[in-house]
Amino acid sequence: MGRKLLLEKAHVENIRSYEVYRREGGYRSVEKALKTLSPDQVTEEVKKSGLRGRGGAGFPTGMKWSFLAKPEGVPRYLVVNADESEPGTFKDRYLMEFIPHLLIEGMITSSYALGSNRSYIYIRGEYAWITHILEQAIDEARQHGWLGKNILGSGFDCEIYVQRGAGAYICGEETALLESLEGKRGNPRIKPPFPAVKGLWGCPTVVNNVETVAALVPIINEGGEEYAKIGIGKSTGTKLISACGNINKPGVYEIDMTISVEEFIYSNEYCGGIPQGKKTESLYSGRIFCSYSSGQLIIENSQG
Repeated sequence: MGRKLLLEKAHVENIRSYEVYRREGGYRSVEKALKTLSPDQVTEEVKKSGLRGRGGAGFPTGMKWSFLAKPEGVPRYLVVNADESEPGTFKDRYLMEFIPHLLIEGMITSSYALGSNRSYIYIRGEYAWITHILEQAIDEARQHGWLGKNILGSGFDCEIYVQRGAGAYICGEETALLESLEGKRGNPRIKPPFPAVKGLWGCPTVVNNVETVAALVPIINEGGEEYAKIGIGKSTGTKLISACGNINKPGVYEIDMTISVEEFIYSNEYCGGIPQGKKTESLYSGRIFCSYSSGQLIIENSQG
C-alpha cells in the first residue's frame, strides 16, 4: 500500500476537532516554520519538494511563489481556490470535510512564507455545510493561538476568512475567482498583469488549490528533499484522486505518481475493478476520463 501524507489521519475518530488533530501531531509545521525557518527558507523547501499545483495546471508551486511581487507598504494575499466545480471531482471537498485543520495549518505556513497577513478560502457555493466546518476550525485555531497577532511570538500576524461563491463554474479560474472575491461579476481578467503582480484588490496575490496548500504540512514537517523522494521524475509527492462512475469502489484515494491508470482501476487497494468483471475499452476510445493533475477519474462505460 502506498504511503499516505494527507489522508493518513483522515479517519481518526474526531480528527475534525482541534484537540484530536493537535494530539495527532497537528500544527507542527507551523511551529517549525515560525520558530526555525525564515519565509524565504519555507519557499526554498517548497522548491526542493518539487510540489506542482494540484488544481490541474501542474505548475511548480515554489516557482509560482517566487514570482510574487513584494513592493513596500503593499499587502500581499494568499487565496485558496476551493471552487471545486469540475464534475466528478471531490477530493478537495473530502479534505475540507474530514480533516479541515490540515488545510488551515498549510495556509498559516504558506501565508508566513508569502507575507500574507490576511488569507482567504474561496469555496464553491454548493459546499455550504463545509463552510461551517472550516469556520469552526478557524475559530478553534484562533482560540489556541495559531491565528491572530504575533503567532508563537514570531511577530507574524495572520487571519483566515472563508468566502462562498455563488455556483459559477467560471470562478474556478483564478482571475474570475478574484473578481468574485472582490464582489464583482466573476469574469476572467486579461493577463498580464498576472495575480502575482496585481491580484486581489490590485495587490500581489498567490492563488493555490486546496490540496496544494495542504501538502505544505508534510513538506515542512519532513523536509522538501524527503518529499521529493516520493513519486517519479518531476511528479513528486502524493496525489489525491476522486474516482467515480462504473467501478466497484468509488471514493477518494491517495497515490504516488508511479502508479498507472490501469493499476489504479483494477487494484483492490484502489477502485477494485469494474462490476461483473468487465474491462474498460482502450484508454484512447473516450470511454475513460482521467486527469491525474486535477485528481479526477470517471469510468463512463465498459465492455464485457
